[in-house]
Parts: sequence; structure tokens; C-alpha cells
Amino acid sequence: MATGGNVRTLDTQRLLLRQWQESDYPAFARMSADAETMRYFPSVLTDEQSRDIADRCRELIKQRGWGFWAAEVKATNEFAGFIGLHVPSAELPCSPCVEIGWRLARDFWGKGLATEGAQAALDFAFHELSLPEVVAFTALSNKRSERVMQRLGMVRDDKTFEHPQLPEGHALRQHVLYRIQPSV
Repeated sequence: MATGGNVRTLDTQRLLLRQWQESDYPAFARMSADAETMRYFPSVLTDEQSRDIADRCRELIKQRGWGFWAAEVKATNEFAGFIGLHVPSAELPCSPCVEIGWRLARDFWGKGLATEGAQAALDFAFHELSLPEVVAFTALSNKRSERVMQRLGMVRDDKTFEHPQLPEGHALRQHVLYRIQPSV
């Protein structure tokens, strides 16, 4: 599954999915401190927490060649958020697995960028990594992300699951799981 140290960049009509740069960190910190952007996550993040996540994304891309890439809008060179692939550390009903995920700053919502970037990541997962399946999951109440999963052609599992990294009784603990296999 690994591609070694060969860091990949994905190019779509409007986005460049690329390795993280130091210049992305302030925009990522602002995005991660926004309550609306982080509505379906346990909490907003401090600058230090944002930096830790960006560093981790950057290091995993350096190691594997792929991961949660920084999403840059080609027309403006703006950092929009991240889109890509990740191996979850939590023990999930679908583990071991590779998930597809995205998180965009509010200014970039409703433009189809998450779907566009995620489609490129899925193409990479199936054609470059030869993965047999990719999953996505989100809090049960996150209908916006579910719509992206549906637009990608992903299929929802019948059952929901409780995310093990969220405490019992947490409002976001109940998650939906979507799956997709490469088309033949």
C-alpha cells in the first residue's frame, strides 16, 4: 500500500492536493478555531493542536507519499483545507481500513470542492494504491459530509457505530459508515 518516500500531488480542475507547507499553518489554525467548521468534531483546536495535526499530516505524507493533503485553490493559491486518505488509528468496525476525509474552511463550502478533491483521492486509492475498498465516516448528524459521500457513489452501511475515541454519551459518538469499492 505504501508508495515509499515518493510524495504525490493530485491535480483536479480547481484544486491542487499537495504536501503541507509552513505557509498553510496559520490558515489551518484559523479554520480549526472556527466553531462552525468544527461543529462535528469534539472541539475547536488551539494553534498548537492545529500545528500538531498539520505536522502529523505532513509527516505521514512524507513517509507514505499520500495522506490528508493540503487543498490549494489553483486560481488563487489559497489554502482551502485538507482532503485525502488516512489509516485511522482507532479500532473501528471496518478496521483495518483506509478512510477518505476532508475538512474545508467555511469560505470554500458549497462549491463542490470537497467532492472534486475526494474523487481525485479515490481515483488515486484505486488506481495507484490498488486498494480493494475505501471507507468514510462521520457523526450521524453531519448531513453535509454524508451528501459528499453519496455524490462520490459511496454506500452507507445499515448499522451505525459508536466512535471509540469519543466518550460514552457524547453527542457526536454515533457515526455512520460509508464504503466504496473500485468499479470494474
